[in-house]
Amino acid sequence: MKTKLSWLCAVAMGVSALPATMANAAPGNAAATPAPTVPVVAQATDPVVTAAPGQTENIIPNQPTEGNTLPAVNPVIGQVMPGVRGANAPVVADNVPSRDVKLTFAQIAPPPGSMVLRGVNPNGSIEFGMRSDEVVSNAVLNLEYTPSPSLLPTQSQLKVYLNDELMDVLPVTKEQLGKKTQAQVPINPLFITDFNRIRLEFVGHYRDVCENPASNTLWLDVGRNSSLQMTYQPLALKNDLSAFPVPFFDPRDNRPLTLPMVFASSPDVTEQLAATIVASWFGSRSGWRGQNFPVMYDKMPDRNAIVFATNAKRPGFLRDHPEVKAPTIEMVSHPDNPYVKLLVVFGRDDKDLVQAAKAIAQGNVLFRGNSVVVDEVKPLLARKPYDAPNWVRTDRAVTFGELKTYEEQLQASGLEPSPISLSLNLPPDLYLLRTNGIDINLNYRYTAPATKDSSRMDISLNNQFLQSFSLQSTQDTNRLMLRLPVLQGLLDGKTDVSIPALKLGAINQLRFDFQYMNPMPGGSVDNCITFQPVQNHVVIGDESTIDFSKYYHFLAMPDLRAFANAGFPFSRMADLSESIVVMPKAPNEGQVTTLLDTMATVGAQTGLPAVNVTLTDDGSQIQNKDADIMVIGTIPDKLKDEKRIDLLVKATESWVNTPLRQTEFPSIMPDVNDRKASAQTAVTSLGAMAAVVGFKSPYNDQRSVIALLADSPRGYELLNTAMNDSGKRAAMFGSVSVIRESGVNSLRVGDVYYVGHLPWFERLWYALSNHPVLLAILAAVSVVLLAWVLWRLLRIISRRRLNPDE
Repeated sequence: MKTKLSWLCAVAMGVSALPATMANAAPGNAAATPAPTVPVVAQATDPVVTAAPGQTENIIPNQPTEGNTLPAVNPVIGQVMPGVRGANAPVVADNVPSRDVKLTFAQIAPPPGSMVLRGVNPNGSIEFGMRSDEVVSNAVLNLEYTPSPSLLPTQSQLKVYLNDELMDVLPVTKEQLGKKTQAQVPINPLFITDFNRIRLEFVGHYRDVCENPASNTLWLDVGRNSSLQMTYQPLALKNDLSAFPVPFFDPRDNRPLTLPMVFASSPDVTEQLAATIVASWFGSRSGWRGQNFPVMYDKMPDRNAIVFATNAKRPGFLRDHPEVKAPTIEMVSHPDNPYVKLLVVFGRDDKDLVQAAKAIAQGNVLFRGNSVVVDEVKPLLARKPYDAPNWVRTDRAVTFGELKTYEEQLQASGLEPSPISLSLNLPPDLYLLRTNGIDINLNYRYTAPATKDSSRMDISLNNQFLQSFSLQSTQDTNRLMLRLPVLQGLLDGKTDVSIPALKLGAINQLRFDFQYMNPMPGGSVDNCITFQPVQNHVVIGDESTIDFSKYYHFLAMPDLRAFANAGFPFSRMADLSESIVVMPKAPNEGQVTTLLDTMATVGAQTGLPAVNVTLTDDGSQIQNKDADIMVIGTIPDKLKDEKRIDLLVKATESWVNTPLRQTEFPSIMPDVNDRKASAQTAVTSLGAMAAVVGFKSPYNDQRSVIALLADSPRGYELLNTAMNDSGKRAAMFGSVSVIRESGVNSLRVGDVYYVGHLPWFERLWYALSNHPVLLAILAAVSVVLLAWVLWRLLRIISRRRLNPDE
């Protein structure tokens, strides 16, 4: 009886629970169907969080069907990209735009792009960043490598890591030995962060026992054609300036910066000044990446852009925006693309635009919300010459800690530690002709060698060897006082062998190589010596110093190499407060692009925006000005003096002076007489051409004029491309650089003048340095005169001693 009652109770409880269960399973209850597990993508300013398997997150909102019900089967909301499987695989929405990127090792690996992994140096790596307003939905590493034919198959392998997470292991097979092999390695996007390192680790074996890790048969060559392919998808950001300059510039993005500048129509000089300040600030942030600012007149950009607008003059797509009552900076969404943002610089008039631009350059740390109103921008301290943040200070000794660009730059580890390099960006007019060298106070620490051997530290400057120092086994800390020879040259132990002279330029690299003699296992199969090699650690102390404070500033001009590599002479004042830019009236888009790209390049070289540059479209305003002059478009009539200018471009016509003798190599300084113009040639052509010309200002002997000229819109494209290409800028030198479809050709032609200051005795030595015969004659005459004076002086002293009454 009790058993029957228990069964009846159980049936009753089951029947009572049935309605609730049916209600939960009804199609009209949207909560009954759990959402798929997907990664949660945070905003650009928030940390990225990945949803745990037990959590749920909808990637798109559920859309009810007819009758306010959802279909029984889950809708397809995206696709899981190949290469990644599992519950946490990223789900990609189908309606989101994407871009595919292929990064070759030639682009992202250390030069030359290929890697040779060896037994004692088995690791190689590439690095890449990811913008904060994008996510990677798919990534594949395409490897092209050749293993040594001496390797043991299967036991030898290549391990692939992403941010120290193992992605895949590629065993070396018998068929691959000594042959070019291609492999694809899926990369899990969940492990990709803002900064990423893919590391290749070579595990090589050439025999079963008693191997020598230093054997030259242990190698695997990774080709420079290897690549990383990724699919990026944008994130819809809210209009918030607190993350500025993101998304307009993202320091995680290693690509050249392309940022359109939009105007209502051809801008006047005040609008151009505002755009110049903004472009030079972005250039100072983009640095080595390069930058381009295409200009658009009353057009809607299709990517992140800067827009300049006043109450009376604004692009058509902003006609309905309310008028502003003060300088205003606002972030708005693109009306047709939610993933594109526009930074609108508003003002009541053009002067407001300049004030807003200076706020972007000097006060952006205060930005927040979707807009800010600029109340005041007040300068407090004037800049000094040669104080550019990207240049090594020349007013005092600087520490290596001030010069490093990332935290672990001055240390290395490994059986063979990687070289430690330090960049030295110097003013191009630093006068080092008669110096004995540059003083360095060097502190360094290292793992002491186990025995007294030939382990050493080699020091190089601009890839030219300087000196070696032994690494002692009895101590692990050293302090050296060095003097780097920069011009006169070095002699080694033999007096008849000369090491080539070194010369510091605007961009220099100081490198320290630590060479260890590591004991390695070896022997025969019957008598094998084995042990575990340990890594060596080397550190250059942050407190090490280098001193450039004892040298003058003096340079022979014109020198377009100084302009191309360091923005000189305009960059002498980092804020360009002693520079005037002459623009044409009603400039076209290409001419304004040239202005912005050039100012951004100077900003990238100095690290400071051109907040105090002067712009004018009236050539008469530059008369008698104590300033360096940049001309874009057309040379003003006041400067058109054929005795000073060696090239002129106007529409389809152009002429050029050619020198008596042209030096093929830009590093070799020719005789002054070789620069004299021997012929002038004029041609007419419909082909595009541009030029950069340098000459002395007619208003001040210490000032220079740099003219950026082009004959057509295509000519300005060539000019802008050349100014944004570091390889083409390296081909600029002398007084004239001609830019054509084929490349850049430079000439040294015309008169030489000098900027800077030298004491009279240094100036005399400099004048005689190119005339060794005259210098020898002068030295001989000086010795004879000195000997005669001493002889006369001794005669007088002797006469007075012998005849005191005289």
